Amino acid sequence: MEKIQKPELTPLDKGSALKTLQVTALTGMRMPPHHTTKEAVIIVQEGEALLKMPNVDHRLRQGAVFIVPAGAEHSLEIIQDFKAIAIMATDSEINFNQ
Repeated sequence: MEKIQKPELTPLDKGSALKTLQVTALTGMRMPPHHTTKEAVIIVQEGEALLKMPNVDHRLRQGAVFIVPAGAEHSLEIIQDFKAIAIMATDSEINFNQ
């Protein structure tokens, strides 16, 4: 059975209303389908990834800022070693589809 390697999510900071996560991934990694319970802002620091949503794909490159709507199912395919910051509400959760 092939082991699936997925991006690493590391908590960075948490305030009264917002929290930040570091997203780090290597070329070829995939984050399986998931959604957040509240909006999330993704700020790409390095690399490139394809954010796949049901009706459209978004290419995320260094310097890109993208808002992922609450409840929108999406997945991530890493094209080039990738590093980003995710900003979301402190009570937001990331739920992976089973």
